[in-house]
Amino acid sequence: MVIETQSRAAVVVPTASAISALTPLGGPNAHVTGGFWDRRLRTNRDATIPHGYQQLHDAGNLANFRLAAGAHGRYRALGEEIGVVFPFLDTDVYKWLEGAAWELGRRPDPALASDADRAIDLVTAAQRPDGYINTYVQVVKPGHEYQDLAWGHELYCVGHLIQAAVAWQRALGDDRLLAVAIRVADSVDRELGPRGRLAIDGHPEIEMALVELFRTTGERRYLELAARMIEARGDGLLGTGRFGSAYWQDHERVRDATTVAGHAVRQLYLDCGAVDVATELGDTQLLGAVARRWRDMVATRMYLTGGLGSRHVDESFGDPFELPPDGAYAETCAAIASVMLAWRLLLATGDPEYADVVERTIYNGVLPGVSLDGASFFYVNPLQRRSERAPDRPLSGERQPWYACACCPPNVMRLLSSWPQYLATADARGVQVHQFATAELHASVADGTARLTMDTGYPWDGRVHVTVTEAPRQPWTLSLRVPAWCQSAALRVPGGESMPLPSDRNLAEVTRIWEPGDQVVLDLDMTVRATLPDSRIDAVRGCLAFERGPLVYCLETADLPGDVRLEEVEVDPAVRPVPVPRPDVGDSVIGLTAPATRRRHGGTGTASGSLLSETAAVEVGAVPYFTWANRSVEAMRVWIPVRSSLDEAAGGGAPD
Repeated sequence: MVIETQSRAAVVVPTASAISALTPLGGPNAHVTGGFWDRRLRTNRDATIPHGYQQLHDAGNLANFRLAAGAHGRYRALGEEIGVVFPFLDTDVYKWLEGAAWELGRRPDPALASDADRAIDLVTAAQRPDGYINTYVQVVKPGHEYQDLAWGHELYCVGHLIQAAVAWQRALGDDRLLAVAIRVADSVDRELGPRGRLAIDGHPEIEMALVELFRTTGERRYLELAARMIEARGDGLLGTGRFGSAYWQDHERVRDATTVAGHAVRQLYLDCGAVDVATELGDTQLLGAVARRWRDMVATRMYLTGGLGSRHVDESFGDPFELPPDGAYAETCAAIASVMLAWRLLLATGDPEYADVVERTIYNGVLPGVSLDGASFFYVNPLQRRSERAPDRPLSGERQPWYACACCPPNVMRLLSSWPQYLATADARGVQVHQFATAELHASVADGTARLTMDTGYPWDGRVHVTVTEAPRQPWTLSLRVPAWCQSAALRVPGGESMPLPSDRNLAEVTRIWEPGDQVVLDLDMTVRATLPDSRIDAVRGCLAFERGPLVYCLETADLPGDVRLEEVEVDPAVRPVPVPRPDVGDSVIGLTAPATRRRHGGTGTASGSLLSETAAVEVGAVPYFTWANRSVEAMRVWIPVRSSLDEAAGGGAPD
């Protein structure tokens, strides 16, 4: 039975008894109405999600559900051409359905609804009477249910099905998928619950989904099953596999491990489930363990873009400060998982540091994963691409319309479709604005309703207007995050002048009895920043990166003059680029332009060092990293070599 009080349209909805500092507003109470995010969300709705459905049709994912329901034919997988048939293709359909639910919950769309209905009918028909559903096992390996948990991804698939079902119930009050999800969750509970055998999936995901199913239905055994799976990590149930037990986080107990390890997406999904379990069970020790791992990860293993995962072979984090820009894996799914985890930690603790990471990652880690037209995708997101290079890896270089392992594209779709939910929260004190967008926000505060409009040119402009359009006649607090990147900020309150905020202030808060029409204005300094890397990151020592507001910038071949090669460009750390409009790149895009030095090597130079070189002054342009590879796809770099001070000492400065 669905609990009506828990039917708010949000991805994460902690129960009233959970140890949760903040409450998500949910889809009905957060509407993006214009500006940057309106354009991106419209592209997701009008281009990316329809494109995804067509790809699911063409790749055979949807047809596989027909086979599982009894149709005749051969199981289809794009990986067949390279001799690989992935067993987890069902999840692409489930993630697409989740994205469709959040979109339809905001606005009717007959064409999207028709596609979604067909997909739901296929899923429903494929489920067996005993509740089991997995097209790969049903069609290719019948009789092997729950046998290959290390590599078969059965529970991973179930988790995504549950999340899609919860989205349909919360966004639309539609229980069709929820009925399917409950039956398959019961199947898992019979097999792997307290009366079955103890086992875990090689790819965590089901844990957070089971908690959300508990929150939706009130059935506590789903929460207990999630907790059982969390606590079983570290018992060696999965063995060492080909990459070692740390690959799937089975080397240490979740509450004991001090650092992230192994496959980045698996670790982050596992920790999402751990936070959900911890908040519902009041387990502060488990919550604290996740928070400690998170802080260590951000400090030692996160790229400037928010990307995670420095190794291609096992898609893993790598060692502390092992962050090569050209060798970065930085899977789009890992960035999405990071946003999901940071959001859960923000709700649990109220600490704005998590919202800072959400912002950095959504702009610079997630958005690069989809083209500006919404119809092609990056699986991996390197921070450098060379002018001369070996043949591109299959997953890098130019964006692709789809992949044989297509986990990232529908993951982008579902995150962007739920993005308005990440803008703001509420608590007993008032409303907290975490992310800036032109939007309308509604929240219950002080025994009444607060309605706000937010208007901003963010991320291109640092001014944020928040206007109160309705408020109860009791005092409550409006809180605005001051981003960690911001070097100076000022706040203007109703009836007052703009006042600078202390440099260490991470929140701008105003408590008062609000009147309709009251406006707060937050001004964030958008001065271009030259960011130096941690000296322990060997691969980018002697380089800098340019940032402006929440955006990381990069150089591309397309913005270099004449025959200048990207590897020849060096910059003076004392020079600050100038912001310039870049309509050729995208709507309202602000790029940068800066003087630089071209260093041409010659003589008997080798890869280990050049004996002769000459320098010349050049002007270069930079674009936001998320916009790269939308024109010609040539060389690109985020970290730019710094011009050596030895040039001036030797009298070798660039000529006028």
